[in-house]
Order: sequence, then C-alpha cells, then structure tokens
Amino acid sequence: MSYRISRNDESNPGRHHGRGCKILRVWLTAWLWSWTVVAAAAVYPLPPPGEDLVGEVITVVAEAEDTLLDIARRFGLGYNEIVAANPGVDPWLPEPGTEIVVPARFVLPSVPREGIVVNLAEMRLYYFPPRQRDGSGVVMTFPLGIGQEGWATPTGVTRIVDKRRDPAWVVPESIRRASAAQGEPLPAVVPPGPDNPLGKFALRLGITSYLIHGTNKPYGVGRRISHGCLRMYPEDIEILFDEVEVGTPVRIVDHPYKVGRAEGVLYLEAHEPIQEGNAPPATNLPQVMQALAAMTPARWRERVLMRAMVVAARHRGIPETISTLDEQADSPKSGWVLQVGAFYERRNALALAGRLARQAFPVTVRARLNDGLCHVLVGPYGHRVTAVAAQAQLERHWGLEARLLPAMRHGLLAACQP
Repeated sequence: MSYRISRNDESNPGRHHGRGCKILRVWLTAWLWSWTVVAAAAVYPLPPPGEDLVGEVITVVAEAEDTLLDIARRFGLGYNEIVAANPGVDPWLPEPGTEIVVPARFVLPSVPREGIVVNLAEMRLYYFPPRQRDGSGVVMTFPLGIGQEGWATPTGVTRIVDKRRDPAWVVPESIRRASAAQGEPLPAVVPPGPDNPLGKFALRLGITSYLIHGTNKPYGVGRRISHGCLRMYPEDIEILFDEVEVGTPVRIVDHPYKVGRAEGVLYLEAHEPIQEGNAPPATNLPQVMQALAAMTPARWRERVLMRAMVVAARHRGIPETISTLDEQADSPKSGWVLQVGAFYERRNALALAGRLARQAFPVTVRARLNDGLCHVLVGPYGHRVTAVAAQAQLERHWGLEARLLPAMRHGLLAACQP
C-alpha cells in the first residue's frame, strides 16, 4: 500500500506551525519523536500555556482498495472524523486518486490538562500523562465509539477503578432484556475471546457499569454504537491500558464547539452536536457564544461571531481560523489590507472571499463608495511586514495580484449588499 502524503500547508498560508505540530506516534512502548505514519496513537508535545492546538491536517491520495474507514484507522481517526472532513466522498468506495483530508489537528478541550478527558461530541479521548519535573509533557489522543441513542454515555468526573486484561463481559440485565426483545438473546457472561465485544483490555470507571474498552468490531469507532461504554481500536486500548494507572482521573464532557489559540490565531473546531430522540436540532448560536466567551474579550467578540457561525454550520471537525492576532489587536481603521479583487456581482466577490476564508485568511467584502464595486479585502494586518508576507502567499499559492493599502481607507465602507 503506497500513499502520496502532503502537508496541508495552504490550510494556513503565511504561517508555519512546525513547533509542537509534528505528529509523534507511539509504536508499541516507544515514543517516536518524529513525524511518521503508523497505525498507533497520536502523541504530541503539550503546548505551552496560552496555546491550545496540536497536530496537523494533511492529505493522502486514495488507492483502488481503500475505504475511508481504512484510511481513518491508519491515521488514528474515527468514522465520524474522516467523513465530516471529506463531504461528498463515498466512505466505502472513494474514487482512486481522490485527495482525502486527514483531520489530524485538534483544539484541546477547555478543561484541566490532566488524566483522561473524553469529548463525546468529538468522539475522541485525550490522555495527559503526569508531567516531567521541568513541567513539560505530552498529550495522547484516540478516537472513540460512544453510547448509541437511548444508551447515551454520561458526562461527569470519575476515575479508573480497575484494569482488566482479557475481561469477561458480565452482561447487565438491562442489555440482556433489550437484546432479547430484538431476538438476539445474550448469555449472562460472555467469556474472553473473539466474540467478546470488550476486546482484550478494559478500564473500569467509577461510574457503575461503564468501561473504556477495546472492541471486536473496529468499524464502530467514530460512531454512536455502544450501550454507553467507550470503545477503542484494539491497538489503541492496548497502548492506553499500559499507560494509565488505577486512580487516573477521567473527565467526560460534551463540547461540540471548541475554541483555541495557536501563535496568536484564534480557531474554532466544530462537531455535529449529539441529538437524542426526535428532538429538533438545537441552534448552535448559544454554544458558539459560550465557547467564544471563554476565549475572547467582549470588545471584539462580535467581530468574529459571523465567521465563527459559518465554521460552526459546516461541522467539519477541523480547526478553522476565526480571528488573527492583528484583528484582535487593531481597530478596523489601523494597519494594512490587501485588495485581491473587485467585482460588479456580489456573488463573485463572496465566492472568492469564501475560498480565501476557508484557507485561514481574514477576509471581508466591502463596497468602495466611489465606484460601487464589491472589493475582496484580506486583513486588516496590524503590521506592514505581516501584510507583505500574506501578499507573497496570495501571489505564490493563488496567483492573485494583491494591492497593499492602508486599512483606514476601507474601515468605514459598508458591506456589499445583495
């Protein structure tokens, strides 16, 4: 099996997140401190205070025998993550030669970075081992299968209370009744072996009857498929089992929208919220506002809300830029902007702006009062050197001629109207 692998550098033109973003993976018990592709856990250096992102988005090229599930497992992802990042791609029969986005960049959940943290909406587990004496540390992360509708995995704070190798499954009476009603009766105890849904390793939580365990059905990772327990790929649970001790704290949260910073840039990572029953989908505005409130001062929160809502509506599970350091530090009248296009048709301006915004450029569409055209503006940038670097990226990667202009010329112009 061969892959052409390319780093998705254009996901954030003009910035290079090399520090702390090379994928480090566990192979058996050794931590390989280099970027490698293996079927094992992703391990990243813990970012410093004020930094919240780890990993990197890359692309691979699908070959004839691939499914998205195969690719997901090789890169430590679940079904939900690979499908959300590749809308329109058949998960079972991706056309050979298709570029597949591997969403291996993550905003760390906004909770204490200790022990095990599970984010249900993301269907992902983070493990923060004890730090070194100098304060440095790592974070390990794994995809999960979670509780199906009617058997939701509970949120809360608990601990690992027991570890079992080759566990027998003592089937709870509620599950036996439900299975019998479906014509699939279960025994009181399922012994260790290939038919045991717990797999070869299990970590028992302090919440009665709930486990973190392996599985004999790996395709369920990244799905709502269990009776409330947390399922992991067999190779992942083996690694986690060896790493954690009894007494390790476990925090289970449900955060579909995660906001974090990396090198001054503010990102939003959006996942489809978990719905139960026939309840109508909840609006994502309150949850997005809550995520922003923890990370942004009120004076410029409204400035990033519209961009955040666009990212939230896509639910791609990939951290996307919603504000740059320059936007946060400078008023709309100061600094520099890059003019990259002028259109009579508003829809053409918005199409270009949308493409640039998806590639992490701060973009606005404004109307210059003296000509009535819709101008696509990138910026504002607080410093001329930053604007010039972005100008070079636009010309080199996009073939766009960008004019460098003082932002004050455009700060008071109205947005293009339909």
